[in-house]
Amino acid sequence: MNKKIWIRAAYILTTVLVFGVFLYLVSLPSFRSFVAEIENKTFDLRQNITSKYAHPSDKITIIEVDDESYEYIVDKFGSWPVPRVFWADLITNLEPSKPNMLVFDLLFLKRFTADGDSDFELIEAVNKNKNVYVSMNFDNYSKEVRTPPKLPDALKNTIENDFLIKSNPDLVYSNCRPILEEILNGTKNIGLINVQRDKDGIIRTMSPFSYYDGAYYKHLTVLAGLDYLEIQTNNFKLNKSGTIPLEKKYSLPLNSNGRLILNWYGPEWSFNYVPLWKVSKAIEKGDKKFLNDSFKDKIAFVGVTANSLSDIKSTPVSYMFPGVEVQATFLNNILDNNFIKKLPVIVDALLAILLAFLIGFGVMNFKSPAKSVLLFFGLYTGYFILSIFLMYFLNLWISLAAPVILGIIVFATAYIVKYLITSRDYEHTYKLAVTDGLTEMFNHRYFQEQMNANIQTAKRYDSIFSLILIDIDFFKKFNDTYGHQSGDAVLRQVAQTIKRNIRSTDIPCRYGGEEMSVILTNTNKEDAIKTAVKICEAVRNKEFELATGDWTHVTISLGVASMPQDGETTEKLIEYADKCLYIAKGNGRNQVVSEAPEDTPTE
Repeated sequence: MNKKIWIRAAYILTTVLVFGVFLYLVSLPSFRSFVAEIENKTFDLRQNITSKYAHPSDKITIIEVDDESYEYIVDKFGSWPVPRVFWADLITNLEPSKPNMLVFDLLFLKRFTADGDSDFELIEAVNKNKNVYVSMNFDNYSKEVRTPPKLPDALKNTIENDFLIKSNPDLVYSNCRPILEEILNGTKNIGLINVQRDKDGIIRTMSPFSYYDGAYYKHLTVLAGLDYLEIQTNNFKLNKSGTIPLEKKYSLPLNSNGRLILNWYGPEWSFNYVPLWKVSKAIEKGDKKFLNDSFKDKIAFVGVTANSLSDIKSTPVSYMFPGVEVQATFLNNILDNNFIKKLPVIVDALLAILLAFLIGFGVMNFKSPAKSVLLFFGLYTGYFILSIFLMYFLNLWISLAAPVILGIIVFATAYIVKYLITSRDYEHTYKLAVTDGLTEMFNHRYFQEQMNANIQTAKRYDSIFSLILIDIDFFKKFNDTYGHQSGDAVLRQVAQTIKRNIRSTDIPCRYGGEEMSVILTNTNKEDAIKTAVKICEAVRNKEFELATGDWTHVTISLGVASMPQDGETTEKLIEYADKCLYIAKGNGRNQVVSEAPEDTPTE
């Protein structure tokens, strides 16, 4: 087979084999989970790179309950949580600064029995100010522990084609932690603060809606974000691409889990933070300038950052990320309309196949291993850089893990196949270099190499070997009588007869012209003579076909030499066997001679 055709066939077979193996691996849930975990880590890496150049909105300010504020509150009120009047006063005193929104990433749950009036002051402040947003939380507590509450119709939403959300059990809840009833029934500005973590505990996505008691409910940041954008609706439609289109060219592009992939703005503390204790002291002092400068026209999130209050999350850009900043990031994504969108699986698969094809093609066609390695690293480095640019400029997430894993499999497999092809080519080339084309015996060069090798082995291990020189009797006369084509035919058939009558470990060679030889490894002289006689009789008894189609008989003469008794060098052994061959010819041919006096001449 032509070498190029063989390489193409091997490449096609390899490609089919590799993709077959890869498809089998993809069918295994454990493998898919493994690839997904690696892919998430590559997403984290890219987010760490791109987030350094992303800038959070200056419209968002976070009033943080940091460690100092926590100590300040405990010193002032004696415990945490604080009386609700504190938050009521915060709302009342911030309203004159005209913040666009006050969003509480806090749950106002049960009544404070020790200070019931405090609850009513908070209720009044929340319900009176339409720019105040508060939180609630869904869970799956048993009905025996908590009776699932009925929620007001005003908070309910409908989603047409809701398959992505309802099919995800993480977004369907059976119970709710209700907040103060008067707030629940007194304002529409109530949203969820549920978060969803991936298997490794990292928050990469957030759900804009959750399902409870036959209806959908907005996340707190979605509620606030849509109000800020003046998109007033409780009815949504999910299109076939998994996107919920909104007004003013805004949209919520859901992934296959019914969530939004967040685009991060840097490590923690990337937003403008104002400690709660500073706000409280400014209120006490009547420092309107500080309050106006900090909160006028701002979306102010109120949340916890103190480690002791345990609202610290793990995100792609930090393992110590304040929960309130997760909410702020979610809101910022809505305002910027820049959620990450993952490419469809088919596109990722085509990219992976294209890269794998280029890798396999390069490995199979580049002679230099260095070029193949450079192609691999260059191609995937370029692909990685492309993925960063796509994420930063177009908010697109293309897969890295699957293409790289497939590329590694193809690279390794292609190298194995190439090695096998190269080995086959080397063996074929070597065979051509050491084989006589006419008789398919080893050639004279190989004969010399093996003689020297056997002599070295015999000397090192004190072992033995023998040599038989063979000559076809009256071969020149035979050529003159029947022609050279018939002579060649007889040479081939004699060579085949010799090979059939020796061991597989013996080495048959064409010595030159009509002369042949056999190197018998680990063979003493007695056994060598027996082999020579066997060969002589086999040739004598065989009828050979000529080029003309006629049949004839030929005979051979054989000389035998053994190491060490007949010589310990290549030259001495050949010389001795040649003398024996000379005697065989002189004594009438068609015989084996193994003893030669020192004064015997050679041919």
